[in-house]
Amino acid sequence: MTSDRYDVIVIGGGIIGLAVALQAGIHFPHLRIAVLEKEIGVGRHQSRHNSGVIHSGIYYKPGSLKAKLCVEGARSMLQFCAEQRLPHKVCGKLIVATQEPELASLEELYRRGQANRVPGARLLSSEELREFEPHAKGLRALLVPGTGVTDYASVCEKYAQIAAGNGASIFTSARVTAVRRFPGEIAIETSRGSFLAKSLINCGGLFSDRIARMAGEKASAIIAPFRGEYYDLVPERSFLVRGLIYPVPDPTFPFLGVHFTRRIEGRVDAGPNAVLALRREGYHRADWSIRDLGSLLRFSGFWRMAAKHWRAGWVEFQRSTFKPALVRALQRLVPGVREEDLVPGDSGVRAQALARDGMLVDDFQFATSKNMLHVLNVPSPAATASLSIGTYVAKLAAKNWDWNRARET
Repeated sequence: MTSDRYDVIVIGGGIIGLAVALQAGIHFPHLRIAVLEKEIGVGRHQSRHNSGVIHSGIYYKPGSLKAKLCVEGARSMLQFCAEQRLPHKVCGKLIVATQEPELASLEELYRRGQANRVPGARLLSSEELREFEPHAKGLRALLVPGTGVTDYASVCEKYAQIAAGNGASIFTSARVTAVRRFPGEIAIETSRGSFLAKSLINCGGLFSDRIARMAGEKASAIIAPFRGEYYDLVPERSFLVRGLIYPVPDPTFPFLGVHFTRRIEGRVDAGPNAVLALRREGYHRADWSIRDLGSLLRFSGFWRMAAKHWRAGWVEFQRSTFKPALVRALQRLVPGVREEDLVPGDSGVRAQALARDGMLVDDFQFATSKNMLHVLNVPSPAATASLSIGTYVAKLAAKNWDWNRARET
């Protein structure tokens, strides 16, 4: 057992947990902070397995936490990458309407962008679209010039380095096995022994709901893992895409549809689809877990979601299973893409909160209790917004736990 006692322990060494530790240490330097991460290094799951896009905030409902924190977070992320000399590029994004029914949704996205104060967004004609992406095709497009790309694995490493330099202790290979409350403190049992803290912040990502229940909280939602599978354009065909090309998203889903992303290192990704993973860290189709699958099947919200969205789920399954189905979806954006142009790429798993009524929780979601704060739903654009989320969580904790008064005494 460690003899150290901390003011706050953050569970989870992904980009959100590290950002919380970083920002808490900056705003409240008197605190003794520790981060517990189950893997041998930080940022090994959602933070590493993603497209690297720095989102603009144009998709999200005005007034929502997602919208506010994403727009703020995009500015902060670009500034952070520049100051820390991390790889990044502002390449812009086109959201392309390929069918008449999508035009109204495209205009609604434009209105959201204006409401959210996304800089520079403007609607393009079909001819103007081809000036930016000569091989793309659509009726109209929405240009979002401030969208960028970076390497979030490098961002995580830098967060950890700065947080540790400011005094935070980061423990890897520290899988949490139990959380116990005692008067005035919390005991956290891990594979590296026990840790004591006055307060706890749960940033467990794909396991945030289980950690909350482990800590005695009654979670009204469960994490439903959705795997996103990417293909890569072969290098000799990467000229088909200059930057980022997205479809108009289905407004009933929190997913953006299959799209093209030119990564920071230069390769072009195509995808992802969004299929239910049978394991919370199921990056491959053969990955499955009796516990993870069983918890989903026992949850009433899963069956309500399935009844509502089985058609969309079937389309995603087809794109995952049959490559020609994915190619047809991509050809709506870039007609010149051929099946032989695509080779299997990486996969990621999104931690998406699912409510009992079968709704996929859209906005960021946090829950506080006496001396615990649980980050229960922070899917994309969480990486983009991580610095803003870190500040938001730190200040929410400070308000609930009187950190300012502790600094004065």
